[in-house]
Amino acid sequence: MSLTAPIKIFSGSETKYLAEKIAESYGTNLGRTSKQRFSDGEFQPSYEETVRGSHVFIVQSTFQPTENLFELLLMIDAAKRASAYKIVAVIPYFGYARQDRKDKPRVSIGAKLVADLLEAAGVSRVMTMDLHADQIQGFFNIPVDHLYASSIFTPYLRALNLENLTIAAPDMGGSKRAYAYSTYLGTPVVISHKSRSKANEIGEMKVIGDVKDKNVVIVDDMIDTAGTITKAADIMMENGARSVRVMATHPILSGPAYERIQNSSITELIVTDTIPLKQACDKITVLSVADLFANTIKSVYNQRSISSNFIF
Repeated sequence: MSLTAPIKIFSGSETKYLAEKIAESYGTNLGRTSKQRFSDGEFQPSYEETVRGSHVFIVQSTFQPTENLFELLLMIDAAKRASAYKIVAVIPYFGYARQDRKDKPRVSIGAKLVADLLEAAGVSRVMTMDLHADQIQGFFNIPVDHLYASSIFTPYLRALNLENLTIAAPDMGGSKRAYAYSTYLGTPVVISHKSRSKANEIGEMKVIGDVKDKNVVIVDDMIDTAGTITKAADIMMENGARSVRVMATHPILSGPAYERIQNSSITELIVTDTIPLKQACDKITVLSVADLFANTIKSVYNQRSISSNFIF
């Protein structure tokens, strides 16, 4: 059985908003599932239609990481035990990606553990977007389709027709991504250098490069508490920038993030819908990844190259 295997797209409970758009873009209906919850908090997802012999795609971002990840694992296991032909985990936002190495003694490598759990559950392939660290792909012994939001962000950015455009990295770790954007768009690049005393807390920060009279766009893979991004934007405005926008794929936006964004010098925060917004904010623009994932699912199902989905 290969291409004759029917395709079915399902969703975890917290990513149904996106899975419905992906299924619609693909040209099919989202598969039927249910979720039984016991009084102690234990839950059991189940498929309400046959998946025997099917090519099953399960859409689930892992935010809040623990419960959504475990629901995904249970859905993979259920599909395997129901004799699905292939099982693909479509994880627009891959939680625990920040735990990609031992950065101090006696800590886990969470991203590797998640990879092992997905494989042990029975997944055949993983599809995700803008991993925090590219090397996480190497944690898997199965194919990983790593998509980039640049194919969504770049057309939007060009449509803004900003003069004196400059791309910025929020820290040294994001310099590779910033250089990729600047090379493709033919713009200068600047870097924010920060010292961090502990997680989610910034020490000192300074800008490396010229931002005077520039329309600056900071690019990043995720935005969590918004401390780094808002401080970088404020410092760039203090250094003479004309405007500062931020493009961040995954809007985690926890803690004081919304308040910080609203009170910052950021003109516009451009994100995708890999994670739903918790509240409205007039500074935030959301672009959908549904068409990109639908096209990639179609290419994978039909055993075609997915390289046309990449800009850089």
